[in-house]
Amino acid sequence: MGEGGDGSSKPTPYEEALDALSSLITKRSRADTSNNGDCFELLSDYVKILELEEPISQLKIIHVAGTKGKGSTCTFTESILRHCGFRTGLFTSPHLIDVRERFRLDGVDISEEKFLAYFWWCFERLKEKASDDIPMPSYFRFLALLAFKIFAAEEVDVAILEVGLGGKYDATNVVKAPVVCGVSSLGYDHMEILGNTLGAIAGEKAGIFKPGVPALTVPQPDEAMCVLEEKASELNVPLQLVRPLDANLLNGFKLGLEGEHQYVNAGLAIALSSTWLQRTGHLEVPYPERTTSLPEQFIKGLTATVSLQGRAQIVPDNNESPEDLVFYLDGAHSPESMEVCARWFSLSIKDDSQEKILSCQPLDTSRSSYDLVQRNPDGKSRKNSTQILLFNCMSVRDPQLLLPNLMKTCASHGVYFKKALFVPNTSVYNKVGSHSLPATDSQVDLSWQFALQRVWENLMLGDKAGGNEKSTGAVFEELTDDKEMAVRSCENSAVFPSLPSAIKWLRDSIQKSQSLRFQVLVTGSLHLIGDVLKLIKK
Repeated sequence: MGEGGDGSSKPTPYEEALDALSSLITKRSRADTSNNGDCFELLSDYVKILELEEPISQLKIIHVAGTKGKGSTCTFTESILRHCGFRTGLFTSPHLIDVRERFRLDGVDISEEKFLAYFWWCFERLKEKASDDIPMPSYFRFLALLAFKIFAAEEVDVAILEVGLGGKYDATNVVKAPVVCGVSSLGYDHMEILGNTLGAIAGEKAGIFKPGVPALTVPQPDEAMCVLEEKASELNVPLQLVRPLDANLLNGFKLGLEGEHQYVNAGLAIALSSTWLQRTGHLEVPYPERTTSLPEQFIKGLTATVSLQGRAQIVPDNNESPEDLVFYLDGAHSPESMEVCARWFSLSIKDDSQEKILSCQPLDTSRSSYDLVQRNPDGKSRKNSTQILLFNCMSVRDPQLLLPNLMKTCASHGVYFKKALFVPNTSVYNKVGSHSLPATDSQVDLSWQFALQRVWENLMLGDKAGGNEKSTGAVFEELTDDKEMAVRSCENSAVFPSLPSAIKWLRDSIQKSQSLRFQVLVTGSLHLIGDVLKLIKK
């Protein structure tokens, strides 16, 4: 930030744009329907104001909804088609560090210069026409409109759109004629908005189906699949079930995103890509699901290092001893994804214990768990690895559904957390950008973190398995006496007034004990993942 004439800090042009974007965040709860900017019917007015009707109709769109895996599916699909030689546009959410992550051109976040040009073009036109009847659009609606403007102006060959929430009333659903639609794995999430049953949730996701447009989905629970089939039948939509990718088709290479569940997403991405190629005249027929080989471009697209931060991502701390403090980041926030996250973490740390550690290179936040190198060829471990949980989730989610799944799945793999740390998010809900300052530690309401702690302590009382009793030294006892750092420390957990104070405690603990390595699973919230990445990049 520059200095103003009076000595005050002057925001940069980018920060000014983020402040304007922040003004569109008008409420804390997404379930609150009191804001007119969220009325779906208004989207057509916004599209007209921005003169986007014709440009949107000209875009060759792949539209993807789902509960789990839709971001990964979109990322794989973009990479495949980019490796096929097409100019790609990818719109995903949420961002973790910089809002420009949501808009990718040819696999790269949009430049600051282009973002500013398109941002103000849209913002100023909407502001000029704003009225009581047509207020400024809400935050996500504006971002979706901005994505359409960017992709149309940049003349992308294909636009891949990830639904933000639900489907039927999502801002991306102004698209009237996509080339193909996809529905990734369905589960329980955002129930305060989408409904309390899988059938209701599936009905909302199926809202992206368009008459006669092919739709593809992965194996779903019966209740969800029945609704998808019913909605498809009503609209004369050819609905195809896609099986997970056979790993043998990758010719010995590894998927660019970590986790066994990614083979489900990769299978859907292959089907979406080949259907898009066929329907746009670049392929005579889509590649059959049970093919014995994949085109080289598809294999490269699936196995290239793709950047999807916060999903099965392993990052060493950017501190004095990065190999001794390693963060395992996964933004799981539904019961099903929590199980997947726990499996990934358990298998990853077992790989780590078998003579592997992270390479201590300068921090690269796009790295994932195959970025490992050999250490200790004699097979002897130099330090005791201890598992720590760093957790927060939105208050609309039920920790009684999330935390037991996490604990039980880890325990089934012989993994037990020595301590769970509960923190508030660093980012504030009504500001976009790292220049916005959160409340100080003394101002933060920690009642939700205390509630999470109670759930965890109760779970631990009923699960005193052997692995949870192992001693890791007196370093944990010191936590109780540090009143400034930990607001409340129990036997198995602690509440911290801020994420920075929790990170500081982790770093200090490593410095105090030369025999410990911390493997910290960070999960429950993508916002928390973004906050951690910002802190450990410093």
